[in-house]
Amino acid sequence: PRQQPTTIADRIIVEKSKHQLHLQSRGRIIRSYQIALGPNHQGHKQREGDGRTPEGIYRIDYRNPHSAYHRSLHISYPAAADQQRAAAVGDNPGSDIMIHGLGKQFAAIGKLHTTTDWTLGCIAVTNDEIEEIWKLVPNGTIIEIKP
Repeated sequence: PRQQPTTIADRIIVEKSKHQLHLQSRGRIIRSYQIALGPNHQGHKQREGDGRTPEGIYRIDYRNPHSAYHRSLHISYPAAADQQRAAAVGDNPGSDIMIHGLGKQFAAIGKLHTTTDWTLGCIAVTNDEIEEIWKLVPNGTIIEIKP
């Protein structure tokens, strides 16, 4: 029996209020994950260190196979508008916003990591989940982060 080809995601939707990340292909959800965010998950990221996850439309622009958090996919934050808004008030908009797994010291807790918002503004899933996302999400994929 031939294996069915894996469907590749063409869009990621993050619903911060529901702590969910969905992979979509042609408008259909193909996978969903419970996520952990930064401790101040309400509102758009304003500055470095505010503990917020950005909101808006970005892209997955590169990946790090040697991440301290198992594997990570980089989100193209800050966009030009984010940089301009922060510069207007003399702030650093922050950077290094990723979808990532769990560090070695926390890998064993698995899904329990979602009981607390613990990242610095990133989107965290389990190591098994980031392995799956890594395979299904090519660089250039659009990510829409909703409140």
